[in-house]
Amino acid sequence: MSAAAQVFVHRDKDEMARAAAARLSARIAEAQSARGSASVVLTGGRNGNGLLSALASSAGRESVDFSRLDLWWGDERFLPEGDPDRNVTQAREALLDSVPLDPARVHAMAASDGPYAGDVEAAAEAYETELAAAARSEDRPGGRARVPAFDVLLLGVGPDTHVASLFPELPGVRETERMVVGVQDAPKPPPVRISLTLPAIRAAREVWLLAAGEDKAQAAALAMSGPGEVQAPASGAYGTERTLWLLDEAAAARLPGDLIQGG
Repeated sequence: MSAAAQVFVHRDKDEMARAAAARLSARIAEAQSARGSASVVLTGGRNGNGLLSALASSAGRESVDFSRLDLWWGDERFLPEGDPDRNVTQAREALLDSVPLDPARVHAMAASDGPYAGDVEAAAEAYETELAAAARSEDRPGGRARVPAFDVLLLGVGPDTHVASLFPELPGVRETERMVVGVQDAPKPPPVRISLTLPAIRAAREVWLLAAGEDKAQAAALAMSGPGEVQAPASGAYGTERTLWLLDEAAAARLPGDLIQGG
């Protein structure tokens, strides 16, 4: 875990979602004011979708210019277009279909029935190429940017400490060169996925890790205890400027009190 990480605990998952949505809308508006546009990497799962649903009904959404917002995904289930288990399908239902986004700025990962004919490695390479094309040289002084400097990158934390589709001990979490990988053997269904790697995740200005529920308490405690990222991928996810852990009380139950910043 980054030394700069901050931990915020909320009463329950609904309060956490509302607070995270308010925080996100403010951060997007701030980035748009500073740079003209903003970029956010979305996550799936119950907490990622809960945040998007909360944003859809929040007053804070009025401060966001959705036409100047780039959306990316941290991972995706390699399933057919429109499949209800795809993260992009769930995100559209929760928020995206109800706001005036520029379709050219919504960067969904490929579906299994798309142009790569079920070839998840080719789909991963294509997403890496798309990220590189969107990166700006000024995002990486002195070097060529391979991914944008995302303003906020959201990650759900699994009970096994996985983030995106980077699972403990599997090849994806060990990747140090590629920005995007195909995952063939995820231990939770579906097994075939596309995922950003830790180097791509760590290019973000801010990384926010979301966890709610008793089943996430051990994962949060383990990730914040300083293990290696191969054993606990969440511990290797941090931003260049700020890292936030956004938890509910159940997920924070095993944390020492001196880690917690507030609500």
